[in-house]
Amino acid sequence: MSPYILMTLIFGLGLGTFVTLTSSHWLLAWMGLEMSTLAVIPLMAQHHHPRAVEATTKYFLTQATAAAVLLFASTTNAWLTGQWEITQMTHPLPNIMITMALALKMGLAPLHTWLPEVLQGLNLTTALILSTWQKLAPFALLLQISPSNPTVMIMLGLASTIIGGWGGLNQTQLRKLLAYSSIAHLGWMILIMQFSPSLSLLTLMTYFVMTFSAFLTFKLSDSTNINSLTISWSKAPAMTALTPLVLLSLAGLPPLTGFMPKWLILQELTKQSLAPVATLAALSALLSLYFYLRLAYAMTLTTSPNNISGTTPWRLTSNQTTLPLAFSTTGTLMLLPLMPATSALFTL
Repeated sequence: MSPYILMTLIFGLGLGTFVTLTSSHWLLAWMGLEMSTLAVIPLMAQHHHPRAVEATTKYFLTQATAAAVLLFASTTNAWLTGQWEITQMTHPLPNIMITMALALKMGLAPLHTWLPEVLQGLNLTTALILSTWQKLAPFALLLQISPSNPTVMIMLGLASTIIGGWGGLNQTQLRKLLAYSSIAHLGWMILIMQFSPSLSLLTLMTYFVMTFSAFLTFKLSDSTNINSLTISWSKAPAMTALTPLVLLSLAGLPPLTGFMPKWLILQELTKQSLAPVATLAALSALLSLYFYLRLAYAMTLTTSPNNISGTTPWRLTSNQTTLPLAFSTTGTLMLLPLMPATSALFTL
């Protein structure tokens, strides 16, 4: 792809998200979502591989459906209440419809089935964009509309954490594993969104840092399934030693960064007298922990064939930039001591 076209598409992607984040009118927000979708589609299909084209088609149809429901619901709200403001979504019917449309856009369970299939057909860089940047605009809209029915949000969040953990148990493909990981993390954010929006935003930012590390690690070792992880030590020995810690941070184990949002969310749910919900969410985290441990085991505790050609790659110079990976890995492993300052920053 030409650098000029690539730059234009990335600019369109950023502009669409920015329009949605800064708009107060539903039509402007819808337009920003559409700009983001149309900008990312050529990035997804750029390799012209049948799997990439299939994933792009699935993504386009899903996003078009969600956008149509969102536009219909916002128009219905304007008809019923006379308000086009995003924060004035007061009628329960369009409110529920928009909540479900945004859940479909982000891939929340039970509207999640498109996400693993789409990510599996893409390269790791585009899959990273879909797992992180494309969540920003729908998430911002969900934060603003304050859904009228808390039960719906709790059910969406619990379903996502459980299905996100359960769905990853039997997977061998890394992109599908990361898709289910994304679903589970989004579930934690949705669970706490109506009680503490700042904590939900903190969880989103932490998730971005950790997912960035995971995707870039797999890209550096050129791994797309669990079997290919076993020979990653011959390509990047130092990274192979740190990756299990990145995965355990995604699982939420102390003293790593991923423990911070889960701990605060469980604490807040308990304060809201939702101890059964907190218990279910904590148990669902064990499901995710299992498949992260599988990846860590494959990388560090299995011995791949030790032949001459397998031991040389780490000595060769890599063309990939590792500075972003170094920063994100440091953040993934070592931000827990800054938790008081970070949580104070997000509550300003």
